[in-house]
Amino acid sequence: MKKPIAVFLTVFAFGGSTALQARAADMVDVYKSPYCGCCEKWVEHLQKNGFKVNALNVKDVPGMRKSLGMPERVGSCHTAKVGAYLIEGHVPAVDIQRLLKEKPKAVGLAAPGMPQGSPGMETATPVPYDTLLVQADGSTTVFAKH
Repeated sequence: MKKPIAVFLTVFAFGGSTALQARAADMVDVYKSPYCGCCEKWVEHLQKNGFKVNALNVKDVPGMRKSLGMPERVGSCHTAKVGAYLIEGHVPAVDIQRLLKEKPKAVGLAAPGMPQGSPGMETATPVPYDTLLVQADGSTTVFAKH
């Protein structure tokens, strides 16, 4: 009788561990100013797309960005961390989901500035913008076009 219980507990423990890892990958810590409305809209965009968000108000977003390792030249109004990656600015949730699926070797993604029409920056006159894949040396390549 003891063996089946042990097997069940082992399977349950490993299954639970995998589920916790999947949930951890979907958790996004967002470092933002408490006064930025577009950051709140981006948080809502992530939540609507299945991410769990921990929004953290910080006094010095550029300082936080630097300490996390995202280059200033691709900066925006907020920086986020999801899994092993950093996300800078108004990156669409679909790009983050692709990043987490493909797992490229990179610092993360960035939508530099505050592109009109990006998630959280919706407007009647959107402009085309790129989501960039940011490497450890600060170089970038286009990850997605919007």
